[in-house]
Amino acid sequence: MFENTYNFVALESKFMRLKKIGTILTLWLAIATTGFAQEADSIPFNANPSNYLLLDKGLQFRITAAINSMYDFDFAKAERDFGVIGYQYPDHPLPDFLMALGYWWRIEVDVTNERYDKIFLRYLERATDKAQRMFDEDETNKEAAFFLAAGYGFQGRLYSERRSWTKAAFAGRNALKYMDLSRGEAEFNPELLLGDALFNYFSVWIPENYPLLRPVMALFPAGSKELGLTQLEEVASNAFYTRIEAMYFLFRLYASEEKRPYDALRISEYLHGQFPNNPYFHRSYARHLYTVGRWTESVSESFQILERIDAKQEGYESNSGRYAAFFIAQYYDRVRDPKKAKEYYLKTISYGEESESQESGYYLFSLVQLGKMETAAGNKKLAKEYFKKVKKYAKRKHPAHQEARDFIKKNKL
Repeated sequence: MFENTYNFVALESKFMRLKKIGTILTLWLAIATTGFAQEADSIPFNANPSNYLLLDKGLQFRITAAINSMYDFDFAKAERDFGVIGYQYPDHPLPDFLMALGYWWRIEVDVTNERYDKIFLRYLERATDKAQRMFDEDETNKEAAFFLAAGYGFQGRLYSERRSWTKAAFAGRNALKYMDLSRGEAEFNPELLLGDALFNYFSVWIPENYPLLRPVMALFPAGSKELGLTQLEEVASNAFYTRIEAMYFLFRLYASEEKRPYDALRISEYLHGQFPNNPYFHRSYARHLYTVGRWTESVSESFQILERIDAKQEGYESNSGRYAAFFIAQYYDRVRDPKKAKEYYLKTISYGEESESQESGYYLFSLVQLGKMETAAGNKKLAKEYFKKVKKYAKRKHPAHQEARDFIKKNKL
């Protein structure tokens, strides 16, 4: 059982990815700009020859702490600072865009939760309206085009999560349009490279994984996954505004697509170290520790996640609990403590149902393990109930469904 523990993580990624195909289809359309730099003492004070606010090094220095607070889920502090910028620059899209980013990270923790959608979109619309006015006044304004690309890109990401395909396609098309128009300003190049990187990678990845979409992708220029990864690494090293976003995509691709778990761990460890209160980075770090077999460290981080959920810490909720409880259950299974393993498999089920994640791999495999445990204990009626749930929530081709069927047949349940 434990020789295949990496497969649990891989399968979770695979089937959640299949469920969210729409998101994948629009990721490379987004010129996402959430990744602000963190090292304030490395930002030089120098002139801003283009008079673009984004390229004002003094402002970059000033907002670094606020951006760090946002990433570390101290939204109250971040938004106070964003409000000051809004007071100073009321007609500029940057303050509203920063506010939208804060709500995007609230959404990112559990994308099935729609409670922040309206306010996120409202701030994005305010930002794009201001950017559009700037662009209408001067169509050579690269900064205005940059914000329009970013705003429409983020709209596309959310609409694809909500399966609003027409809106997602419209937003993605506009993102590409304004991304092209924002080219030509040398100092913007590291930021714009993120859009190129995502396009290069996913324009190849999509037809490889979804052959039916090959005719659609044939309408676009040829890409290169290798070049896309190289560009993402360059952005992660050199960009100011898109650095963290590039790291986010890198560790996800390293973990699920590129089969480079140690590289995924390296990045998630860095991000968790920089932003220890960010639940998304925290659970990703625990997950990648689990993947490479660093069990005790993964369990330690997972217990901390559960403690923060119980303490109702900002951003820590049932979705993160589902991950953490599963890793702990697997550990106790490994050290042959069935009582504790059962306790945390049950917690995984509870968190999965609370977050309505019954189709997720961790939820389904927890049901399988509980079914096996109850069979061994002679509780066949309860075991049947667990396997019945597996067959209810898993598609027939899902490995958990297959494993449940095989076990039922072998043990004549």
